[in-house]
Amino acid sequence: MTAHVSSLRSGSLEDRYRILVDAITDYAIYMLDTEGRVSSWNSGAQRFKGYAESEILGEHFSRFYTDEDKATELPARALATARAEGRFEAEGWRVRKGGERFWAHVVIDAIRDPHGHLVGFAKITRDLSERKAAEEILRQSEQQFRLLVQGVTDYAIYMLDLDGNVASWNAGAQRIKGYLPDEIIGEHFSKFYTDEDRDAGFPARALETAAREGRFEREGWRIRKDGSRFWANVIIDAIHGDDGRLVGYAKITRDVTEKRLAQEALDTAQKELFQAQKMDAVGQLTGGVAHDFNNLLTAVLGSLEIARKRVASMPDVVGLIDNAIVGAKRGASLTQRLLAFSRKQDLKLEVVSVPDLVREMAELLQRSIGPGVEISTTFPLSLPQVLSDPNQLESALLNLCVNARDAMPDGGMIQIAARKHVLRAGQVPELPAGEYVCLSVKDEGEGMDEETLEKATTPFFTTKGVGKGTGLGLPMVQGLMAQSGGRLVMKSSLANGTTAELWLPVADRKTDPVIDVPSLVFEQPAPMRPLTVLAVDDDALVLMNTVLMLEDLGHTAIEAHSGDEALAALQSGPLPDVLISDHAMPRMLGADLIRKVAGRHPHVGLILATGYAELPTGEDPGVLRLPKPFTQMQLRDALAAVVADRHRNADGN
Repeated sequence: MTAHVSSLRSGSLEDRYRILVDAITDYAIYMLDTEGRVSSWNSGAQRFKGYAESEILGEHFSRFYTDEDKATELPARALATARAEGRFEAEGWRVRKGGERFWAHVVIDAIRDPHGHLVGFAKITRDLSERKAAEEILRQSEQQFRLLVQGVTDYAIYMLDLDGNVASWNAGAQRIKGYLPDEIIGEHFSKFYTDEDRDAGFPARALETAAREGRFEREGWRIRKDGSRFWANVIIDAIHGDDGRLVGYAKITRDVTEKRLAQEALDTAQKELFQAQKMDAVGQLTGGVAHDFNNLLTAVLGSLEIARKRVASMPDVVGLIDNAIVGAKRGASLTQRLLAFSRKQDLKLEVVSVPDLVREMAELLQRSIGPGVEISTTFPLSLPQVLSDPNQLESALLNLCVNARDAMPDGGMIQIAARKHVLRAGQVPELPAGEYVCLSVKDEGEGMDEETLEKATTPFFTTKGVGKGTGLGLPMVQGLMAQSGGRLVMKSSLANGTTAELWLPVADRKTDPVIDVPSLVFEQPAPMRPLTVLAVDDDALVLMNTVLMLEDLGHTAIEAHSGDEALAALQSGPLPDVLISDHAMPRMLGADLIRKVAGRHPHVGLILATGYAELPTGEDPGVLRLPKPFTQMQLRDALAAVVADRHRNADGN
């Protein structure tokens, strides 16, 4: 605005204006003539420009400008603008007397007389250095923050407007989500959500929660540009202006897929560990129960056999004893299943041809499952042999086929197939890498849900109803496979039937079949002279029964309740012809006792009585084993086998 000067002067009024201007210290207020020379100077100008009035009057105002501004003739252009437009206003660096720079806000007004002639300029300067410094600090802080946000690549950090449209995009967002800034800015953030979440209105609810509570945090599946999913941790913060109004949202997303997968793997490992520990505990329990039960059955069967001889003339009593013997033998069969589950069953590992084994069982399988179910077999022309116990493998296959039949009460088809596989490590749980044959049994039944499938191999779990199954069939198969270096894998889902897979290790063609359990059955045992037999067992009931059976066979029995007691008897008295020892005894195992006796008394025949294969690795395979529970006939055959072996050795020497 152009200022006008009245021609009428009032001394008192002029003095008052001068006093007023001189009293202002926050502004430099001074006059310039038409050439730009200083013609007045107030106390504010002196305070922050440093010049006394006597030093600056008559000097050109350009001395307050920097060399750079003077080089561009900014002072002259400022006066020209004020002359032409009546006013010039700007901010810039100015120079104090001592050469120090300060940031100034400058206004230059043209002063004209009543006739419109230019008589000079009024110049007002304000020192804004503190504000400029604060703005610079803020600018640097914002720049550093911007660089920080842009430099972060592990987090997607971006802004949303009030409607949820993307307003900014950092390098982390580009890396994680795959969009370039010009591809995504202006797009709605719901693009990152799955179809299920969008249909459920989840993005809108997230913004509503952030607006209402100030913050929203959740984890869930999100979508990259290429359509792939990732598990994300998401935080949405509401952003408010100085007046408290909501102006948008800050959104931070982190890809935690690896963390989620690691946690799932940890949960699975913990679950598997718990299951393994549980099954190991059950296995230890069932193995111990089976061992003790075998001891009881040994006493029961032996006593029943002797009792039957003594009441041969009483048919009614013989019938009752025969029933009791049948029951005891069924109990022995049950203990074999328990031992198979606990992996303590004595196995006779041999090289087995799976197709031949199945063909030899064809009649037995068909007779066992009945006419309402068909069996089909599929085998390749060439299939390697496997290493397994053929008798136990037959029992396992029969068990699986019976289970398949029971799953199809209205009939159907059972498919038995085999194929060779070269497994990588971890491809089938608990199996090392190598060559295997997978023998599978598949039915067309209604299948099992996930919970039932998980419990299928748990001991005593059955879906067949009360009295229709022991719940030990699949655990027995599982134990057999684990003990022979293979694995049972169950696959099933509702309405899709069940497939049981037996993964059997391929036999090494360079090795001969391994047979470590000699036969104890002789159709016509040779006549035997009376023997002196040292019987060793820590179970008094079993020991008494063994002695009773030996004496009933015409032999002389010596009792010992422990390994130490047996060694003492051998040391102090005449040597027996045969030593029969239990294996699972406290302080000294039967295998250890036999090893010591074999070294000290090589002419004593040795028999190890045990219910399961718990012998140390490297045990002499020539030691004859008598399976518990044993009958008097089996005991007689074992003694005959030992005597025959001694005679052969003596003749060979």
